[in-house]
Amino acid sequence: MKAREYLDILHVAERLKDTTRHCTTSKGRVESVAEHSWRISLMAMLLREEFPELDIDKVICMCIIHDLGECFTGDIPVFNKTDKDREVEDKLLSDWVNSLPEETKKSFSALYAEMDALETKEAKLYKALDKLEALIQHNEAPISTWAENEYELQKTYAHDAVAFSEWLKELRAEVLKDSLDKIAAAKEN
Repeated sequence: MKAREYLDILHVAERLKDTTRHCTTSKGRVESVAEHSWRISLMAMLLREEFPELDIDKVICMCIIHDLGECFTGDIPVFNKTDKDREVEDKLLSDWVNSLPEETKKSFSALYAEMDALETKEAKLYKALDKLEALIQHNEAPISTWAENEYELQKTYAHDAVAFSEWLKELRAEVLKDSLDKIAAAKEN
C-alpha cells in the first residue's frame, strides 16, 4: 500500500470521530461512533481468556471496521434504521471498500462477508459486543438522556445475540440488573 492510499483510508475513517451516536457518555456528552468502535474493540480484547478457541484478533478487526459505513451516512439508531437506510449504507461502504488497495479490499471484504453471515463464533461475538456496548453505555449515561423506548430496549435488546454463549448470557444478565437498578433508582428520585 502506498503512503497516499494509507492516508486516504485514514482520512475517511477520521469521519467517525465527528459522527455522533444516539448514546451519551456518563457525563452526558454525545458519543462518537469512533468511541463506540474503540470500546467494543477493547471489550473483545478483554475476552481473549474467556474465548480461547476464537480468533480474537479477527474479532477486534471486525469491531474496528464494523461501523465504517457510517462515515458516509451518519449513525441511525437501530430502532429508526430502515431497510432503505441499510441498503444505502451498504452500497456506499461497498463502493468505498472496492476502491481500496487490493489486499485491503480483500481483507475488508472477507471480514464484512463473515460479519454479515453471522455464522462463525467470531462474527457472533462481534455482534453481541456491538449490541451489549450500547446497553452498557446507556446504563452509564444519565437516565434523563434515555428515549422513552429505551426503557424497554434495556430489558429486551441483545438477548438473541448472546444466546450462543453462557458467558455472554451471564454478562447480559448483569447488564440487565444494572438497567433495572438504574430505572428503580430514577423512580425513587
